[in-house]
Amino acid sequence: MRHMGLLLLLVALQLELTKLSGAFCFSICVHLLAVAVVLEQVMKFEECLCSQGRDGTVKCWDIGDGGLSRAPSVMIATNAYHFCKLSLVKRPHSCSTQVDGPKHHDEGERETTDADTLDDSEEKVQGYLSELSRTNEENTEVGGSKYIAIAGEQSSEVEIWDLNTAERCMRLPQSCSTGSSAISTKERGMCMAVQAFLPSESQGFLNVVAGYEDGSMLWWDIRNPGVPVTSVKFHSEPVLSLCIDDSCNGGISGAADEKIVLYSLDNSMGTCVIKKEIDLERPGISSTSIRPDGKIFATAGWDHRVRVYNYCTGNALAILKYHHATCNAVSYSPDCKLMASASEDTVVALWKLYTPQT
Repeated sequence: MRHMGLLLLLVALQLELTKLSGAFCFSICVHLLAVAVVLEQVMKFEECLCSQGRDGTVKCWDIGDGGLSRAPSVMIATNAYHFCKLSLVKRPHSCSTQVDGPKHHDEGERETTDADTLDDSEEKVQGYLSELSRTNEENTEVGGSKYIAIAGEQSSEVEIWDLNTAERCMRLPQSCSTGSSAISTKERGMCMAVQAFLPSESQGFLNVVAGYEDGSMLWWDIRNPGVPVTSVKFHSEPVLSLCIDDSCNGGISGAADEKIVLYSLDNSMGTCVIKKEIDLERPGISSTSIRPDGKIFATAGWDHRVRVYNYCTGNALAILKYHHATCNAVSYSPDCKLMASASEDTVVALWKLYTPQT
């Protein structure tokens, strides 16, 4: 539970530490497993934390009263045991349509759901899409979505789960409503990175970008789960990290090769196009994060370095040489004032640099 308290402390990221002067605020030493979980695999939505473990489960923890429950409110047995981190839904600031799932009325803890017991039939998928469409038409206020995207039990697939009902909604790829067979992603290898997002042009339907072991990326729209919107291959090695910006019109990717790719997403044309490639002296980017204001982004590298870049130009701004082992996670606070980094040296560090002028 000491580690869970730490998770709550770091995920909130709205600490009074912003009052401290200087670029580097402080660092703390924690267990290595907790470091792996803190920044990348524990995510906050509304009054819950969502965590992913290497035991094949995803859990939600209630934090509404300022504390942390000892038992999760939701536990999903995804039966996925690989290293792809889950993704909550990235929303554009201008989007006002609420993405919500089917309503449920169970006020208590929901029972564990096992992936083996679920039915992803075409009828269920179409029912889910119809329900989601009705929900979007009826709800216009801004709200947090309650879906996650995760690499599936079949490691080349992506799964969408509803955290309201603890049910799997669909797989990507999956057979289309027209009866045509879905494409196969097995030849691409394992899904290594995933990012769910909500383009303003999508009418409230989720989109997912997934990176694969062969260096390719697929852009999915759940309205057509059998065929991706587009397929690109920007990397020669496995894609390890994906981040979509807050406009949902572009993002960055990091891989096991020697480059970082900045790309644009054109929702009307369904295209993903390289804006800039940044060459690295050493390979390996474990994590990427774009600051919510879209001005800078950071990467966590195998070379023990955290690097900061201008998101618009791709120009390098800083190299942070603090960690003593592979950096495996980096993330910005919602107010853009803090950046957190984590490393296999068992250190989580909070940084204050390039803070927005107020």
